Amino acid sequence: MDNLTAFTEFLLMDISSSRQLQLLQGALFLGVYLGALAGNLLTISAIVSDPRLHAPMYFFITNLSFIDLCCISVTVPKMIVNSLVGSSTISLAECAAQIFLQIVFASTELAFLVVMSYDRYVAICHPLHYGLTVTPRMCTQAAGGSWATGLVYSSIHTGNMFRLPFTKSNVIHQYFCDVPQIMRISEPEVQFSEFAILAVSCGIVLGCFTSLVLSYVRIFSAVLKMRSAEARNKALSTCTPQLVVLVLFEVSLMIAAFGPSADAASLTNLLTALSYLMLPPFLNPIIYSLRNRDIGSALTRMFCRGPQVPHRHVVG
Repeated sequence: MDNLTAFTEFLLMDISSSRQLQLLQGALFLGVYLGALAGNLLTISAIVSDPRLHAPMYFFITNLSFIDLCCISVTVPKMIVNSLVGSSTISLAECAAQIFLQIVFASTELAFLVVMSYDRYVAICHPLHYGLTVTPRMCTQAAGGSWATGLVYSSIHTGNMFRLPFTKSNVIHQYFCDVPQIMRISEPEVQFSEFAILAVSCGIVLGCFTSLVLSYVRIFSAVLKMRSAEARNKALSTCTPQLVVLVLFEVSLMIAAFGPSADAASLTNLLTALSYLMLPPFLNPIIYSLRNRDIGSALTRMFCRGPQVPHRHVVG
């Protein structure tokens, strides 16, 4: 070990040595980032500013938008700066921070999706008990528990992956630090313990996914039995966006976990990174705004609300 070098910074991948393509990549990242930033901030602003939306479901949607906002801000600004200035380095501390925050926000979002499915299940399948079950205290405890779970889970992963120095290589074949690439260049002891942690994690995620599927099966079964077309449409307008976001989140996780691990710069690797890193935070507010009537109406009222002009009394 004395003859081995412990790396303190990593080299990230560039799509091309061409400066023009690097600038184009930076502009693409910047456009998607600004779109996600605007969409999630608008969703949060619409819910916070409209008293009609101060309900448990929209409390969870606000948290989800905040998580998406943070998630895309962990890696994309660094990717934009690297592309625009032509740099490809990231320090060990920055890399560890990216890994820690990515896992925090991903695991917290999964916990919130589970809680949101339970919220819709009680609201549609047991509406008479909704006020007694989904209370403000329950919402606060669920939110706190989700964030605490994400922090603990991420601390275990990050602490394990960075507990030993990196001596194999400092080349990361991705535009940011992600778990598969860090695992590739980590020590065998770290890889073994990380695989054990991931095996336990897969069991937990499978349990959460099973719970989500069962909840939505019961929800849509109850919705289809509703006699009132108005009630059925209202239930679908609140459940469908959540289901679409859930599917998008699960697909992005599968791409991140089982997608191709590139060993060279390629357009395919760029699109793969975009599909699970940027698209969910970019599309989630669009899904909620287009499919959820209440949020769409709140956005309309927010934009149409102009300054109040005082009436002038004309004295004849």
